[in-house]
Amino acid sequence: MADAKFPKATFKPDHPFLRTLALSFIVGWFALGGLGHFLFTNAFVAIVPDYVPFARFMVLFTGVCEIGGALCLVIRPEFRRPMGWALMTLTVCVTPANLGMALDANRYPAIGVLGLWLRLAFQPVLVWLIWWSTSAGGKTA
Repeated sequence: MADAKFPKATFKPDHPFLRTLALSFIVGWFALGGLGHFLFTNAFVAIVPDYVPFARFMVLFTGVCEIGGALCLVIRPEFRRPMGWALMTLTVCVTPANLGMALDANRYPAIGVLGLWLRLAFQPVLVWLIWWSTSAGGKTA
């Protein structure tokens, strides 16, 4: 068995298609999420922690940031790396709102306890996907 030869793996986690797929997911996530800030403003305002001033303004502002970030990833590839860092920062900044929702899950029966905790658990995965698709290894999709 020591002399057995195994075929080389053809799956490459750094394949350009996978990076492009991840980048497409990130663009869709932030474009649709940003649009939600304008379509469901009151629902977003309701989840802003009390210590954040000017809740309505912040919801609309972050919606603009999300849509702008998604557009920038598509139309200005040379800015993907800094925009990736900006979107990672934004994702980290909204984590307290997601944690608050998960801790007070009975206020959000439409999403459900499991959905709220899964969304919170997805935050680090989302940050990693943003990083990987916009700057991992110094490559861009």
